[in-house]
Amino acid sequence: MTSGLLENSKEVAMKVKQFVFNHFMENCFVVWDEASKEASVIDPGAYGAYEVEELVQFVEKNGLTLTHVLLTHAHIDHIAGLKQVCEHFNLPVTLHADGLKLLGQAEVYGSVMRFDQVANMSDLRTVLINDGDRVGPFECRYVPGHCPGSMAFVLHEERMVFTGDALFRGSIGRTDLPGGNYDQLIKSIRTQILTLDDLYEVLPGHGDTTSVGEEKMYNGFLQ
Repeated sequence: MTSGLLENSKEVAMKVKQFVFNHFMENCFVVWDEASKEASVIDPGAYGAYEVEELVQFVEKNGLTLTHVLLTHAHIDHIAGLKQVCEHFNLPVTLHADGLKLLGQAEVYGSVMRFDQVANMSDLRTVLINDGDRVGPFECRYVPGHCPGSMAFVLHEERMVFTGDALFRGSIGRTDLPGGNYDQLIKSIRTQILTLDDLYEVLPGHGDTTSVGEEKMYNGFLQ
């Protein structure tokens, strides 16, 4: 299942394609510069050969050059197709160091969460990022609380923020899994996401898009 292209109201150079993958209905995004055709994949949760092929074919048929594979976090539903994508495009995975443990446990969590075909991720090449780093067109913001190593990726010119499972439309990420911390998550959202302008579009790891302003006004967890 895929959505159409996502663009904000003004003329933008960056384009976004949203895919909805696996039985957790995870949002994977391909983000690219229309002029250079350089692209990034955020959270390749494609599960099984059909979904991986759908993602790969979109990149290749649109003449995109994939330069980064980014993780907002390393929960299994966000990395189900990670190894296949990294190997196909000969790229490392870019993530926060605190997510490495989860990445190494992909097979274990996969068997628990009905991802029985997930490959071992321990031999993937990695690029480690931290708060304030820049990767391609993105500013990286550290948003722990949902799980260790959670990151948000911001496109300032386009006024977009990819929040993973930190912030959803009308909700926040769960904090009852290993490494989760409710107070830390609320602090991360308030200091790293809600400090953006109200017009920034929020593209979460599950569910519909929203905006910073809408979440400030209506999200009951943030009142």
